Amino acid sequence: MYVPLADVYIDPFKAVDKAIITHAHGDHARRGCRDYLCHAQSVPILKRRMGNYLYQSAEYGDIVDINGVKFSFHPAGHVLGSAQIRVENKGEIWVVSGDYKTEDDGIVEPFKAIKCHTFITESTFGLPEFDWLQQEEIFRQINEWWQANANEDKCSVMYAYSLGKAQRILQYLNQQIGPVFVHGSIQNMNEAYREAGVLLKPARKAGSDVDKKEFRKALIIAPPSADNSYWMKRFEPYVTGLASGWMINGGSKAWLKSDNGFALSDHADWKGLNKAVLETGAEKVIVTHGYTQEFAGHLNNLGIDAVAVKTQFDSIDV
Repeated sequence: MYVPLADVYIDPFKAVDKAIITHAHGDHARRGCRDYLCHAQSVPILKRRMGNYLYQSAEYGDIVDINGVKFSFHPAGHVLGSAQIRVENKGEIWVVSGDYKTEDDGIVEPFKAIKCHTFITESTFGLPEFDWLQQEEIFRQINEWWQANANEDKCSVMYAYSLGKAQRILQYLNQQIGPVFVHGSIQNMNEAYREAGVLLKPARKAGSDVDKKEFRKALIIAPPSADNSYWMKRFEPYVTGLASGWMINGGSKAWLKSDNGFALSDHADWKGLNKAVLETGAEKVIVTHGYTQEFAGHLNNLGIDAVAVKTQFDSIDV
């Protein structure tokens, strides 16, 4: 997404001189750019994920003028520091959503629809079948699952993406059930959240220095990439769970072999996508990432001028 007058790219797919970043997930933030502009809370995450570059930051609502084009960041509710990018020039307003969820998770700044002429929206879960339960119900299910495993003297391993989902799960675990440990990659992101001012619940790194007996009745939060790794052997006997929007109605367990699935996503569901689009009042909608043709067709049926655009990446479901 290129803005010629400002000579700046939003979430570029490869290294460019000037990049504006909606959030720090790997399909939106790429290494090698000369200058990055992002929300202030994304800076400690980007430094850990990509290394030391020139990071300029802004708060929500701040206006950054680049050659007469006004850019501003607005809450997307996806992960810490996630932002919609509002672009204004000569009275015309576009909004690039990045990834977003409309449910307030109580951790990151909640999504706020921004009035615009053109809205660029994701559609990761752009089908009616994706209808999330409220997070309180999902976390009740997760805690009950953990308690049942602990009653059998088993360790519970919850697979969740390291940035966003893992911190959300950590914050709502009932730690009276047992101790909580996290994979090193998740501990790294936890530290970034704390550096950005988020008061996360405690969790220890599940390192080799921990006595294996301490993992009994514990809950371990690990990235999906840890599945079937040597690192997992220290938790035996264990039961696995996966927190992902793809777990809706039992979900695609073939995506990752796990014993249990919990439909928890940091993306908007079908209702959330529709609500967001309508609240922008946009005359034109550009649909990216996911069920683009289906969601654009649905919007066309509602009388909204919508087109699907294929991009290099699909959104990471988390």
